[in-house]
Amino acid sequence: MHAQGNFRRTGGRRHLRFRAGCTGVGCILPGVGEDRVTPGSQTSLREANRARIVNAVQQRGSLTQVELAGLTGLSPATVSNIVNELTGSGVLHTAPTTRSGRRAQQVTLARNLGLVVGLHFGTRSLRVALSDVAHRIVAEQRLPLPPDHRADAGLERAAMLTDEMVASVGATMSEVLAVGVGVPAPVDVRTGRVSTRGLLRGWDGAAVPELLGARLGVPVHVDNDANLGALAEVRLGAARGRRQVVYLRVSHGVGGGLVLNGELFHGRVGAAGEVGHVTIDDNGTVCRCGNRGCLETFVGAPAILETLRSSHGHLTLRDVITRAEQGDPGCRRVLSDAGRHLGVAAASVCNLLDPEVVVVGGQLAEAGEMLLGPLRATLMERTIPSTGGPVEVVEGALGASAEVRGALAVALDRVNISAAVGVS
Repeated sequence: MHAQGNFRRTGGRRHLRFRAGCTGVGCILPGVGEDRVTPGSQTSLREANRARIVNAVQQRGSLTQVELAGLTGLSPATVSNIVNELTGSGVLHTAPTTRSGRRAQQVTLARNLGLVVGLHFGTRSLRVALSDVAHRIVAEQRLPLPPDHRADAGLERAAMLTDEMVASVGATMSEVLAVGVGVPAPVDVRTGRVSTRGLLRGWDGAAVPELLGARLGVPVHVDNDANLGALAEVRLGAARGRRQVVYLRVSHGVGGGLVLNGELFHGRVGAAGEVGHVTIDDNGTVCRCGNRGCLETFVGAPAILETLRSSHGHLTLRDVITRAEQGDPGCRRVLSDAGRHLGVAAASVCNLLDPEVVVVGGQLAEAGEMLLGPLRATLMERTIPSTGGPVEVVEGALGASAEVRGALAVALDRVNISAAVGVS
């Protein structure tokens, strides 16, 4: 795999230049604000338009030429000319496709410009994905992790697996442009540090970019995993094109990501969207965060499995969903209860933020309408009536890959490809 364009070389390695700003959903056209256009200069204007097209394709992964025209505001003729030029120079790749029954040209970045890595640390597993700059995943692997693993041990295993996966596709680490990481705890995205204590044992205050970056020798960008799930569903999945989105990730724990006006909302130190720690019962069980009656103590996998232990024995969350699909009344009941509890917490969020859609991801979302139906009904009961109708509730489209796809997107967002290939 060989990169094309104007790469900076240091010590025999090639590097793309990195953008300092764009990390969130709202960077609709990364780098456009950085275009230096001399008034009246046709050459500078054309360079800016080329960068605009490259940046749009970089973020969205693939677009038709018609979609590019609509997104960039450029005329179809201008888009066609620039796409043809950049395809000829090896920056873009085009392929015929069909949209709404009509033939179209699908535009992606050329796949030989480099690789990015996405890492998702779950509570008990690590998922690693390797993709090219056209968002095509070329390798993916899941690795179990021991409960309460420490940050240093987890990051070392992630680094080793990354090295192995890069080698498995015939590449070297010099071809990796950036790494995105998702962790199930609030993260201050300015520093990449886990910003709360007690929510992810062994990771309190962990400086992930420093630890992993030193090991791999590439830039590392970190965010909360539910934020990355929200990013992926807005960019590529069930909330594509929406600007006001609440994402609920329900699995071992419960997390949330907020997209407001098209941008991820992180709050002061990255703790925005922690819906799992919304109190729904003042007299409830003490949560790992130290409060009582948090949503997670009702809906997280440990709570669901404990509810069924006396009647069903030892189950996994997958067992519960499978048995519920087969008609088991106890399993169906706990999923219905979980949906109602989610609805109580989500209603408060919706009354505050008025989103267009609530997207539910994580393993529990695989229960489908057994979970979403009660959630939807509770939302209708507890949210303010609106002329726009009830808030839409949908299952995430990306399944278990949502968070790692978001990690890949964050990594790719921070690579200034248009500058590196000489089109800005």
